[in-house]
Parts: sequence; C-alpha cells; structure tokens
Amino acid sequence: MNYIAPSFLSADIWQVAQQISTLEQEGCRYLHLDVMDGTFVPNISFGPGWIKGLRPHTEMIFDAHLMVEEPDRFLPAFAEAGCQICTIHAEACRHLDRSLRLIRELGMQPGVALNPATPLSAIEYVHDLVDLVLIMSVNPGFGGQKFIPQAQQKLKQLWDLREMWGKDFLIEVDGGVTAGNATELAHAGADLLVAGSAVLGKADIAAAYREVHAAANA
Repeated sequence: MNYIAPSFLSADIWQVAQQISTLEQEGCRYLHLDVMDGTFVPNISFGPGWIKGLRPHTEMIFDAHLMVEEPDRFLPAFAEAGCQICTIHAEACRHLDRSLRLIRELGMQPGVALNPATPLSAIEYVHDLVDLVLIMSVNPGFGGQKFIPQAQQKLKQLWDLREMWGKDFLIEVDGGVTAGNATELAHAGADLLVAGSAVLGKADIAAAYREVHAAANA
C-alpha cells in the first residue's frame, strides 16, 4: 500500500475543519505539515503552536517537514505539539547525526530531506538513524511547482540503496505530485507521496484524494 500525505500548505484557511474531516472520511492517514522559516526557504508558513492547536481535532499522523535553519532549536516544540514524524533537511543541519538522534530522543520518528541537487551520498552515514527519507522533487519554499523529472531516477536509486542497506525506512516524495505521475513515482520506489495543490487545492477534495491515491496504488 502506498499512501498520500496531503500538504496542509494548500489548505483553504477558511475551510480547514471541513477539509480535514473530508480527508479522514476518505481514509487518509497522513497530513504533511510544511514548516517554513523565511530563511532556509523564501516563505514563512506556520509553527508548532499552530500545529498544537490542530492536534486535538484529528487522528491523522502529523508528518512535519521542517524547512528551517538550525532545526534543533525547535524540535522540542514540535514534539510537544504532537508531531509523530519530524523531517529535517540535510542542507540545514550542521550536525545531522546529532539532530536525527535528538528527534528520536524526543519521541518522534526521524526523517531526512534532500533537495533536488543534493546527492544521496549525503545520507550514507545516517541511513541507520532514520525512519523516512524525503526526496524533494521541486525546490522547497513554494507550493504548486512543477515536478523535476530527475527526481524519479533519484527515487529508484534510493530504493536500490535501501535494499542494499537492508533497511525499511519510508521513501517519501514531495513536489509536483499529481494523479498523472503518482503511478510512476510509486513504481520508482515512493511509499508516501505528498500532494498539495493536487488534493487540497481542488474544489472536490474527496474526489481528488481518491484519484491520486488510486494512481499511486495502480
């Protein structure tokens, strides 16, 4: 089973409650939370306080994606907010090994994200510390971008490496995911597909979710 993690970045702020309820009724298990600091990426989104307020209203797994510089400063707050998965960027960490260990010590599942131009070798010595590896298929910081084709080969290479290492971490892809490419991305190795404008950006969220989910599991 491959899973869809709708990105909350594409949610309609006036329809949040209804949109979350709709996703849960469709069987959605993951909610992707894009946290941006205006430094690592150009935009600012939301922080742990906002996520903490959302936590009591849904049972979905909170998949926090921290696009922030020096994420160690904020990790305790995201744990307190109720995030189950916390993914940090290899490019944003001075001591990636230490940061990943801290995430697990705080009771969250550690993930590491790689930007489009960052090679897979960046995780060679930390792959045994993670429960998730996120391949960025757009340059982070904006929703609604087009998929970068080279990411598909990167997914295949990561899948091969996971087999070689004998690990079972989740492979996630984020950026430009649609019903039109979800099948190919799943076949390339993605277990978890982040979909923003392709789901929460649509008028009929339920139908959009079903369409992308069906394509990812075709």
